[in-house]
Amino acid sequence: MLSSPPPSGLLEKLFQYIDLHQDEFVQTLKEWVAIESVSVQPIPRLRQEVFRMMTLAADKLQHLGARVDSVDLGSQQMPDGQSLPIPPIILAELGNDPKKPTVCFYGHLDVQPAQKDDGWLTAPYMLTEVDGKLYGRGATDNKGPVLAWINAVSAFRALEQDLPVNIKFILEGMEEAGSVALEELVQREKDRFFSSVDYIVISDNLWVSQRKPALTYGTRGNSYFMVEVKCRDQDFHSGTFGGILNEPMADLVALLGSLVDSSGHILIPGIYDQMAPLTEEEKTLYENIDLDLEEYRKSSQVEKFLFDTKEELLAHLWRYPSLSIHGIEGAFDEPGIKTVIPGRVIGKFSIRLVPHMNLSVVENQVKQHLEAVFSKRNSSNKMTVSMVLGLHPWTANISDTQYLAAKRAIKTVFGVDPDMIQDGSTIPIAKLFQAITQKSVMMLPLGAVDDGEHSQNEKINRWNYIQGSKLFAAFFLELSKQHSQQLPSSVF
Repeated sequence: MLSSPPPSGLLEKLFQYIDLHQDEFVQTLKEWVAIESVSVQPIPRLRQEVFRMMTLAADKLQHLGARVDSVDLGSQQMPDGQSLPIPPIILAELGNDPKKPTVCFYGHLDVQPAQKDDGWLTAPYMLTEVDGKLYGRGATDNKGPVLAWINAVSAFRALEQDLPVNIKFILEGMEEAGSVALEELVQREKDRFFSSVDYIVISDNLWVSQRKPALTYGTRGNSYFMVEVKCRDQDFHSGTFGGILNEPMADLVALLGSLVDSSGHILIPGIYDQMAPLTEEEKTLYENIDLDLEEYRKSSQVEKFLFDTKEELLAHLWRYPSLSIHGIEGAFDEPGIKTVIPGRVIGKFSIRLVPHMNLSVVENQVKQHLEAVFSKRNSSNKMTVSMVLGLHPWTANISDTQYLAAKRAIKTVFGVDPDMIQDGSTIPIAKLFQAITQKSVMMLPLGAVDDGEHSQNEKINRWNYIQGSKLFAAFFLELSKQHSQQLPSSVF
């Protein structure tokens, strides 16, 4: 455990300022949540709302004294033929002192769709506080964390204190729609905007606890497959054709059933061979994580997990590959009875990847396995397998300077060491920044495990939002100190 010194004079003033102005900070979040900045639905009105959100953020940063560039990204052609403008990506910077480290914050200001009758207890675009919980679409994903970073900067500005680090922002409005045009922009700005950046921080995920903060140092990748079995384009009547042909659905069910067993073990030969071994150091990290298995099971509404210990569950959620079957296209899936034999069906499944699994090797292993299973059936149908999405896993060095600074800042603000966690899902932006800029990337979540990002009744706790604002202020000071000292990794 790291020692937790009392806040220094400046830090105490910053914390007091943030506490005194927390209602203002909540009001700003309310104004941001009120904008229906939905990016995934190709509706001109909603796209204009995303533009309005980006303009509001740019104005906020300019008001802080930042130099802001709203990069025009042109338009995108939608499948229905209409053309929609792409919201600008904001590049902003505050300070360029070569003696200070430069830290860049990535965030997004678009949100998933939400309607009151989806099951919301409050109006989704009206931030509503109930028992210290701030309900509203985008509150935790990702408007709250973006504002927490801005709140920390504004506290230094209001107290007329010099920022201890140079600060940059990259804010987008199309993350929920696949970060359209972001990769091209990062590539283009690699030797300009990012050239002076030392550290990149992302706050777009959650803790594994309701009260204990966390630092994220890895995410799984993802490879998504489609396997098609086809006899003909039209369906058959089972009374006329049943019993005289190889039914595509029977072939597909056999193929999907060959992928994973009832204990979650993937049955594709060689799939585990590339996986980086789980180290003793990692196992120790899992032991220290604050996770009540029974509470987690109940909140998940699952009768029984495949694993009985916290360590096993976390390892299989974060550090082992998993295979999930998602659906069958072309099957009869509506209520009622229909005696149909589908003529062509497509099974959909994905494999979550971990270090050091190679996408092309996994693709070949999957295809070879399915071809071997299919050939044994001696079916006259045609089978095709394709990998339609391939995203690499991401991992960071927890001995890195900014991880040490964040760990110390968390200790200062919350009084505890953070859970060092990974994320079982795929967050492509972390790998993208790391691969293109070659800079240190860290994920520093602010939201609690029950914030419900993407679901009904999304919220951020007032406590998380305000303490998160303090955390970023403490992080700026700690990063400045650690960067200049460049402490060795043995402090961990």
